[in-house]
Amino acid sequence: MQNYTRPEAGHSHVFLGADHERSERRTWWVIWLCGAMMVTEIVGGWLFGSIALVADGLHMSTHAGAMLLAALAYRYARRHANDPRFSFGTGKLGDLAGFTSAIILAMIAVLIGFEAVSRFLSPVPIHFAEAIPIACLGLVVNIVSALLLSGGHDHGHSHGHGHSHGHGHAHHDHDEAHVIQTASGKVKLEVFEDGVPPRFRLYAARGFGIPADAAMIETVRPDGARQSFAFVTRDGYLESVDEIPEPHEFTADVKLFDHSYNVTFEEHEHASGAAGRDNNMRAAVVHVAADAAVSVLVIVGLLLARAFGWLWMDPLVGIVGAAVIASWAAGLIRDTGGILLDMIPDRGMEQKLRDAIEHDGDELADLHLWRLGPGHLGAILSVTTSSDRTALQYRERLGRFKSLSHLTIEVHESRSQNS
Repeated sequence: MQNYTRPEAGHSHVFLGADHERSERRTWWVIWLCGAMMVTEIVGGWLFGSIALVADGLHMSTHAGAMLLAALAYRYARRHANDPRFSFGTGKLGDLAGFTSAIILAMIAVLIGFEAVSRFLSPVPIHFAEAIPIACLGLVVNIVSALLLSGGHDHGHSHGHGHSHGHGHAHHDHDEAHVIQTASGKVKLEVFEDGVPPRFRLYAARGFGIPADAAMIETVRPDGARQSFAFVTRDGYLESVDEIPEPHEFTADVKLFDHSYNVTFEEHEHASGAAGRDNNMRAAVVHVAADAAVSVLVIVGLLLARAFGWLWMDPLVGIVGAAVIASWAAGLIRDTGGILLDMIPDRGMEQKLRDAIEHDGDELADLHLWRLGPGHLGAILSVTTSSDRTALQYRERLGRFKSLSHLTIEVHESRSQNS
């Protein structure tokens, strides 16, 4: 016998990043900037007979092409976000564009490296009067492009959902921290786990202290389990003697000087690192950063070559630049390729999902976790249990994992129950 839940009927399959439209607009701004620069350099080079200016204009066209790929990916993903032909939405289109862009970047690195080696073997004269200003102009364009791409993006999140009950008042300060208003003053209660096992800490406002024997906390978890925590005095605060088991989702009955204050702790798990990254924007930024890095190296190489006659500096910085670009391209290929192949994007969240399910005799028999788009994860879980818990109850248990945008749960009775 088994029961299961699929995502709610009529649920959304839009798994785009939170800043999708803003990122799309910023990318188009960079395209117009690069396009204008490209036309100016090519026309100027043709009018004034500068092959170096024409060459840099053509190089700028590859830069604009990479940005165009990113912008079109943003546009297509947005316009087809609700297209039912895409079973899991269009959130991965940015990763596909990032992967493609990384391949192009790797090819550019190979071409730069090949040209640099060729110039080592067969040096060519360098027109310093033209080459240095062009390299400086390219650096300025790349800096402006980087500012346009990165401007205004806020990586912060606010996920607090505290509640107040009982005889006193408490409000949520930030994740796992609350301020309790007592008759004697404010007390801050937090779960502290910065590099240490998680414990409660109580901080009293200036002007009054709390003896360790005047404080006690009893936690009540959603399944009814209770646990009491006594306190010891530390330097400027009280700390619970016992560690707090995961997950940190419970109601805490805080007793201070014979008064009770009920405070609710809720855990909200969000995708982090590779799971939440916009790889389409990352690819665009890598293109700009790679171009800027090469521009800096070229300027340094040209200045040294002109000052000391070290003509070998020009191909040398070309090889160094090619190596830097190849390294960035390899990292982007690895990360985007892993997403396209549905590798587990967040091993920490995988373990937390397992920990959330596997207690009271329940076993997570199978788990599939993959990325649907920036900050959106899909999961399929198969739970084996000897209890009468339903799939809906397990779904509620995983409610704190806000990045699980598409969740399917299967529940199977264990063999011991069937025997």
